[in-house]
Amino acid sequence: MWKVEGMDCGSCAATIRTAIERLPGVSGLKVSITNETLSLVLDETKTQITAIESQIRNLGYPPSLLRSASAPAETITSKGMEKPAPSWWQTSKAQVAATSGLLVVLAYVASVVVPQASYWVFILATVVAAAPVAKRAVMAAMAGAPFTIQMLLTIAAIGALFIGAAEEAAIVVFLFAVGEVLEGVAANKARAGIKALGALVPKTAVVEDAGQLREVSAEALRIGQIVQVRPGDRVPADGKVIDGISSVDESPITGESVPKLKEPGAEIFSGSINHDAAIRVRVERTAQDNMISRIIALVEEAQEAKAPTERFIDKFSRLYMPLIVGLSALVAVVPPLLLDGDWTTWVYRGLTLLLIGCPCALVISVPAAIASSLSTAARHGLLVKGGAVVESLAKAQVVAFDKTGTLTLGRPFVTDVVPVGSTETEVLALAGAIERESNHPLAQAVAARAEKDGVSLVEAANVRALPGRGMEGSVGTDTVFIGAPRFAAERAAVDARLARHISDLEEQGKTVAVVVKGRAITGLLAFRDEPRADAQKGLAELKGLGIDVLMLTGDNIRTGQAIGRKLGVNVQAEMMPSDKSETVRSIAQSRHIVMVGDGINDAPALAAAHVGVAMGSGTDVALEAADAALLRNRVTDIASLVRLSRATMATIRQNIGIALGLKAIFLVTTVTGATGLWMAIVADTGGTVLVTLNALRLLGFFGTWREKTPAEPPPLQASLKMA
Repeated sequence: MWKVEGMDCGSCAATIRTAIERLPGVSGLKVSITNETLSLVLDETKTQITAIESQIRNLGYPPSLLRSASAPAETITSKGMEKPAPSWWQTSKAQVAATSGLLVVLAYVASVVVPQASYWVFILATVVAAAPVAKRAVMAAMAGAPFTIQMLLTIAAIGALFIGAAEEAAIVVFLFAVGEVLEGVAANKARAGIKALGALVPKTAVVEDAGQLREVSAEALRIGQIVQVRPGDRVPADGKVIDGISSVDESPITGESVPKLKEPGAEIFSGSINHDAAIRVRVERTAQDNMISRIIALVEEAQEAKAPTERFIDKFSRLYMPLIVGLSALVAVVPPLLLDGDWTTWVYRGLTLLLIGCPCALVISVPAAIASSLSTAARHGLLVKGGAVVESLAKAQVVAFDKTGTLTLGRPFVTDVVPVGSTETEVLALAGAIERESNHPLAQAVAARAEKDGVSLVEAANVRALPGRGMEGSVGTDTVFIGAPRFAAERAAVDARLARHISDLEEQGKTVAVVVKGRAITGLLAFRDEPRADAQKGLAELKGLGIDVLMLTGDNIRTGQAIGRKLGVNVQAEMMPSDKSETVRSIAQSRHIVMVGDGINDAPALAAAHVGVAMGSGTDVALEAADAALLRNRVTDIASLVRLSRATMATIRQNIGIALGLKAIFLVTTVTGATGLWMAIVADTGGTVLVTLNALRLLGFFGTWREKTPAEPPPLQASLKMA
């Protein structure tokens, strides 16, 4: 197995694969872009390891051997894997781009000061940036992959220099060098996001050993060991609770916004956070097989399965370049040989034809449109990671949403205050007095509602948390308890009418807390994570674009269906990260799907979709696993992304039509002798100008309709009316 530096895209992996799999004795070849690794089974009697490394190095990707075929797995050191990657500005690609850019600037300065020297400085800038690309193109061709994008750029640069367009050649190769640097930065950030998943699991765990507590490495935990998890600690391993009752925040794993009660026998996941009281957990899975490790594996697997969209120009060049070269040769040779034509005339026409076929306009047309699209998107809070994502967004047929933090705000709110023999103000005053000292999400929701309604809280004493049950305190001479209905029933009678009311609230997907004063129920509080203000409008806009919408959530069925009914969207609930990923992968087999999420639990599904989109308020892991991010957290921005992407692809098609159309016209006029060499320059340069101007129109894309969108999302009621 080798670590292969600089392997940042599907084209890189394809080139390496083509070159290596042709060598004798090579089998079982696996190339991982995410991990920057190459592994294979090698018969060293046919090909030596040094030959493999030499071939990879010649392609421009320095390899580092991590394990030889004869070395046992346990001898692997992590030194190679843990070696930090160089900063982007330290890479050879960045140095080439910087040098080329400085030379281009110097050439423009020279054009004012010493005009005669500027031409030669442009040539030098072209050679500096194109030389390493040309070397890779030649080596790839020798290895069996002649028509790569590197070869296309090399031909474009040489053709431009040959016709004297040194300035154009320098700009083209400089932009290509910058693109390669940005591609590497994006790939490294994606890898950093995967590594960040591991930080969710604590490094150490408190293990019970012969009646004593000792701290050990979480990675060393074995199945069957008992660990103690204190309030505020992260759970170090997947397992089962064997002692203690506490509420646990599983939002990093399932996306569930309301902490879950954990009692003896309940399953618990590594990375979740214990809230109320110490619990004892029996380890059921090792560190290599826990929930976080499986999420990491799912993300890596999905990213490897979803290779970036192959660049259109690279695919087209496989037919276009051989056709142009062959046609030029025929024009130059056939008439003199078979038709007694003049060699000078027909060689001139063949050369003109070759120059007209120079793909400079094609090389510039696509990145110019993509650059304009990404720029206007960024100015409107829409970050997209590259042109392949734009192309994929334009094909969207289904958009799947996570619920918590994506379609909803991600935290519980008090939706109902039901007084029983009292008033709403009295219920909130009692509840707020007890809950104001707690940092539990439901307690914070009560405090926020009391503050919003301007309720003056009464004084409470002896306030304490009852782990897994609720909160208790004294108000005057009475004991006040707030907790789940089943625990409130132990303190006060719940009549049939009130029980039906509680059941109705729970059927709406709400969490119900009962306020008990003394031995009587004072009222009910209902909580639920509510939809974002623009969620309804955002879903309606997607449907208007002919796109189906779906909600995938780790919440319980009742909560999911209640939110689904409110937003008018189909729902699949009680889904683990692997369930979401599998559902997205299943849909992706027949339809083009976009996944929108915000949490760590969404990362596998984001990676499994054709395009993953993260809310800007989401976790770093979700943002890194995603292909795009919505910095303003607006559901309506998904439709904006799709509109912009479709407009971008329309512009790209127009640009390709312009570039190829001009070439087709001048191909005919060249063969007939109507145009000469100087017109080849006009055709190529004119096409470049036209496609660039057409691409720049995208900078004003949002000016036609975006201004009609409110600066802030409208209230939900208004959104419903607008939809």
